[in-house]
Amino acid sequence: MSSMSSTPRLVKGGIVTMDPVTSAVRNVIALQYNPDTLTRTLQIQAVQGGQDGVRVNALRIRGPAVETIKIEAELDATDQLEFPKQFPNSVQFGLQPQLSQLEMLVNPTVATLMSDDSMANQGTLEIIPLQQALTLFIWSKSRVVPVRITDFSITEEAFDPNLNPIRAKVSLGLRVLNVDDLGFDSPGGRLFMTYLGNKQQLAAKMTNVASSILGLGSLP
Repeated sequence: MSSMSSTPRLVKGGIVTMDPVTSAVRNVIALQYNPDTLTRTLQIQAVQGGQDGVRVNALRIRGPAVETIKIEAELDATDQLEFPKQFPNSVQFGLQPQLSQLEMLVNPTVATLMSDDSMANQGTLEIIPLQQALTLFIWSKSRVVPVRITDFSITEEAFDPNLNPIRAKVSLGLRVLNVDDLGFDSPGGRLFMTYLGNKQQLAAKMTNVASSILGLGSLP
């Protein structure tokens, strides 16, 4: 058996977009390289304290913590440029297709804008904010979360002779959408409940330790 056969397959992180009603998958975007770090921040949804000295709310929470995720991914077309026949798009456009695919996560399509404008001019459409696809951030099978992209920046670091970017860094800020945002019965709400359930099951795998490890004989 070769040494390569025992090498575990690398699972990539990425983003999936799906129809928010039918759950039909629209697009799958795999990160070219998994980031070395992923920053998650959880903000507790605490209940405000009482106004008249009432302290019963000190330990209460209003719902799931608001979680935000920050990642920085690298894109590099150098390897593809060494094989022009195999990767003609990289030769012609550099990283523009990959970057544009990510940028379309935060932009409506031209057809959508034109259709809405036409219907508005005919008086057949009430102007309301455009609905985007449901976006999922995938970071292993136990962490599949509905998210909203809150900030997005691209740093293009190298270019080919036609000024196509061939090396870039992408910074993504994501806010996890929970059942307070989506409801329990929506596809996104159900995905969040599965995500939270996975956390609960993983937490249960930790064994409780004796208080003596903390230097305590017993708690007061």
